[in-house]
Amino acid sequence: MERPTRITLNPQVMGGKPCIRQTRVTVGTVVGLRAAGHSTEEILRAYPYLEEEDLRDALAYAAWRAEEIDVPLVQPT
Repeated sequence: MERPTRITLNPQVMGGKPCIRQTRVTVGTVVGLRAAGHSTEEILRAYPYLEEEDLRDALAYAAWRAEEIDVPLVQPT
């Protein structure tokens, strides 16, 4: 899966959390709203500057991150 293009990471914005298109709306916010049962239409009404594709990319990014494998840099002794 390709990395979603509408997700930005900037250490100066929201502590470096993944956000949607240089906004301060984090991927976690979108995922949390969907998990709480809010529809795409409800989220877009609450954040009118977002687009449906933004929400799809946020969910795709969250799924991509969930599938990553963490590898320790130092092996335990």
